[in-house]
Amino acid sequence: MSTLLLRLAGPMQAWGSGSRFTRRSTDDTPTKSGVVGLLAAARGLRRTDPLEDLLDLRFGVRVDQPGTVERDFQTARAADGGRAYPLTHRYYLADAVFVAALEGDDGLVAGLAEAVRHPVFPLYLGRRAFPPSGPVALGVREDGVWEALHAEPWHAAPWYRRRQGPSVHLEVRVDAAAIPTELERAGSLRTMNQSDEPVSFDPSRREWGVRTVCTVTTTVSNQDGRPRAGWHDPMALVGGA
Repeated sequence: MSTLLLRLAGPMQAWGSGSRFTRRSTDDTPTKSGVVGLLAAARGLRRTDPLEDLLDLRFGVRVDQPGTVERDFQTARAADGGRAYPLTHRYYLADAVFVAALEGDDGLVAGLAEAVRHPVFPLYLGRRAFPPSGPVALGVREDGVWEALHAEPWHAAPWYRRRQGPSVHLEVRVDAAAIPTELERAGSLRTMNQSDEPVSFDPSRREWGVRTVCTVTTTVSNQDGRPRAGWHDPMALVGGA
């Protein structure tokens, strides 16, 4: 088994597991259905095609830069101008950066990595109007989801790093099945159920299942961070002399 790592970063992204009607919300982290949909697009699958082996992938995500939630609204009329459609409120994440991990069979993961580097359909971050700001594929790791997310370097933007302290706590959310046994026994995990397990993207019968997600934090050092509060360098003013 191996793990594909993806960098999900852009000016805007939205991952809604509960969007309905005129209110289109976003979760605070990428959903499994959204990322599997991205992989399906990279492979050239259409919405009516079966997902097959993509459903067996173990999934995890690390919050490298949480971003901020913003709200927009849209109005629309029929092409002939005779009918107005309801006002819709759309929420999205601005300036967020995530590292997503998908674990599966070596051959499958290698094929997905190649597909993401050379996608058949354009890749977007939850909505068609939200393209990624750079290459998505970070490569394939020999570790599982948990280990790969903890070993991967921090991918936050330089301006965000400068606003943080010398050490930063990153939230990690992983499928319960991908959690190491020893960590599970330690009892330090927070768990929740999330309705974003993809079953079918067919517009006539979209289906999602429920998965159990475990949340923990990991700490990274930040060489660009601000000194700790109260720290004073008595030579700072004469350092250039």
